[in-house]
Amino acid sequence: MGSAVVLYTWMVRGHLHPMVQLADRLSAHGVPVTVAIADVPSSDDSSNTVARLSASYASVSFHLLPPATARSGNAADPDADPFITLIADLRATNPALLDFVRSLPSVKALVLDFFCGCALDAAAELGLPAYLFFTSGASPLAAYLHIPVMRSDVSFGDMGRSLLQFPGAHPVPASDLPEVLLGPHNQQYKATIGLFEQLARPKGILANTFEWLEPRAVKAIEEGSPRPGEPGPRLFCVGPLVGEERGGEGNHECLAWLDTRPARSVVFLCFGSASSVPAEQLREIAVGLERSGHAFLWAVRAPVAPDADSTKRFEGRGEAALEALLPDGFLDRTRGRGLVVPTWAPQVEVLRHPATAAFVTHCGWNSTLEAVTAGVPMVCWPMYAEQRLNKVFVTEGMKLGVVMVGYDEAMVKADEVETKVRLVMESQQGKELRERAAMAKDMARAALETDGSSERALVDFLNSLDISTQE
Repeated sequence: MGSAVVLYTWMVRGHLHPMVQLADRLSAHGVPVTVAIADVPSSDDSSNTVARLSASYASVSFHLLPPATARSGNAADPDADPFITLIADLRATNPALLDFVRSLPSVKALVLDFFCGCALDAAAELGLPAYLFFTSGASPLAAYLHIPVMRSDVSFGDMGRSLLQFPGAHPVPASDLPEVLLGPHNQQYKATIGLFEQLARPKGILANTFEWLEPRAVKAIEEGSPRPGEPGPRLFCVGPLVGEERGGEGNHECLAWLDTRPARSVVFLCFGSASSVPAEQLREIAVGLERSGHAFLWAVRAPVAPDADSTKRFEGRGEAALEALLPDGFLDRTRGRGLVVPTWAPQVEVLRHPATAAFVTHCGWNSTLEAVTAGVPMVCWPMYAEQRLNKVFVTEGMKLGVVMVGYDEAMVKADEVETKVRLVMESQQGKELRERAAMAKDMARAALETDGSSERALVDFLNSLDISTQE
């Protein structure tokens, strides 16, 4: 097969999907590429997922690594921390990764998902150059590179909304850091800092962003190092890595419904594949949408309990029982003007549809890039992980969205939902957001063209491995 790159990720869509897009881009240059997938958390659908990907991306090889032996012990403990279990399982998968890579001819490099950074040790054992793939943007990357070198006695949770300054990033309220950094310096906190510390170890970092979108952060990472006297890893901005799901089941009903709507008339609400809100919050959203008078498409997942912790958002749930969850008569009163679908909508296709005008989003980075590449402004409603950071950078840095006030409180009220829908759809500020979003769409497309910044970065990455490319 000649030279090859092995990409290593894990069986969670938010990380697997962009890695597959990266593999597809590499294969377009004639580079033999294999995606090795850690089966954590174990899923009955893992084999089917790999089979579907193999059928959809014929030029890319896929290999499902066997489940880590550590899992059986962790699964027996109902009180085991899911995050700590995940990191342990990924580390326990290293032997399977080593065996697999050794079975391949002419491997030139490993590209590891950010969460799979423990495999840097495996790359060193193999004598291969290792790169990290950061599925988020350059601005959170700039923050994560610097957090480990800040004073060890810093307690972010005690700082409230005091602003933190990171080179190249818009000032961030401390309370908008990932939740794990706001609590005690426990096992979860230490594991997270360990992930951040790994960012300084690889030969380079491939980030799912493009230079125009985050110029200050890109420049700061390229020109500076958080550790004086130590060079920082080389940055390759290779995004936006966004694409429709291949091998789907045909057109979703909501796309046919959008076909009946005027251009730029529909507000799309979707909180990703792993987010949900309590039933009371669903009712507040419904009231706000109805009062706004604007058309809407709303993907609703079965709700979590009001006091559910963040890990509950990742539990599997069936379709939402819409009639029982939403206000009496809501579906009848909004019929025609609005469409509510349980659980899922084809987000990329919806955002790219001419009828879609705005996106109420949880600010996951995949969703953010999908909005950017579609030219759709965002109403930011972050929920967990790095989403509150993304909210800051989208609204304050990129100027591509506005904040849904109350995201960090017990409840976003119906009045706020109505206000923000009207703002993006009716006001001068909304018009300016749409114009800025249209520009971002054009710049994203340009970054991926033959002489675009992201395409050049991808070629530079391959050249650094001494892998010839074909146009």
